[in-house]
Amino acid sequence: MHLAHLRLRDFRNYLRMDADFAPGFHVLLGDNAQGKTNVLEAIYLLATLRSFRGVGSAQMVRHGQKHYFVGGTVISQTTHDIKMYWSAAERKLTLDSQPVRRLADYLGALRAVVFCTEDLQLIKGTSRLRRRFIDLLLVQTHPFYLPLLQRYAVALRSRNILLKQRQIDETAMESFTRELIDTGNQIMKHRAGLLPIIAPMAQEAYARISNQAETLGLEYVPSVKNDFVVELAQVRARERVLRMTALGPHRDELVLRLDDKSAAKFASEGQKRSIAIALKMTQAEYLASIHGSPPILLIDDIMGELDLRRRSAFLPLLNRAQHAQSQVFMTCTEENWPRELGRQLSRWEVCHGALKPVASEL
Repeated sequence: MHLAHLRLRDFRNYLRMDADFAPGFHVLLGDNAQGKTNVLEAIYLLATLRSFRGVGSAQMVRHGQKHYFVGGTVISQTTHDIKMYWSAAERKLTLDSQPVRRLADYLGALRAVVFCTEDLQLIKGTSRLRRRFIDLLLVQTHPFYLPLLQRYAVALRSRNILLKQRQIDETAMESFTRELIDTGNQIMKHRAGLLPIIAPMAQEAYARISNQAETLGLEYVPSVKNDFVVELAQVRARERVLRMTALGPHRDELVLRLDDKSAAKFASEGQKRSIAIALKMTQAEYLASIHGSPPILLIDDIMGELDLRRRSAFLPLLNRAQHAQSQVFMTCTEENWPRELGRQLSRWEVCHGALKPVASEL
């Protein structure tokens, strides 16, 4: 899989951009605030319909404008044409000139994994970010999982609205509770089934990065311990006081440990960075194992922050992408990528929202 063409209109600091990309490695060079990360953000947006910076669509519109357009041509076993238009009044998403009616029918047209400084929040941030990490893996590999999450979210939101009312409609509450339990049990089952698969992959990735200094452990800890029906009934009085649903997959946790100690509490900043990289490497390797080809890798300005050992740990992943005719996009303020890849790189200069190829010096 690779992105053959990217088109931007009024996206971030890009007035207009059209670029063709071959399979392989692409390095975006330039000073800070020139638009390197914006290119990666646009590719990730096409893949997941969200920004890895955690911002809304309005913040991706070029200053002074009211809309943006992002389009791309993806080549895998077939060729797909993607067009995305956003304004406050209108949103359009088409795949091969057909309007996308269900997100489950769209996701997977382009698969991408991003490595960025925000990944540290997987260790330091709230449990919601770690749940999202698990859910994204399942969404990218199981078409039924996104509709399942959506059904659970509707039941949870409806149930919370009822809990905030002085007089609760018990018939409606029972209906939404049944839906919450049904979808919640399925979500917990799939999350629990995923962990034994990805935990060894993450452990191996961390061992490569840290030179086996510590052992990384992943544990899925659901808020429901045994029976969702029984436990939800037991917290009913507490929910009336809290005026919100107190139990369910929306309160699950992915616990990260180094040598059986909490990574969030006891890991150093360097260890946390290594864990974040290991998790993202696991995401890429898992997607490749399921789909038979690696996703596009987006590496945002982190190579210069890593020592040689951590940079070298990327090499198996990058080599696999090369052999499978996939792509890697890296942003740098200077030429600080692993030297072993230097002769294989396509260089692009980014300056003031303009992207242009640079002839190789090698």
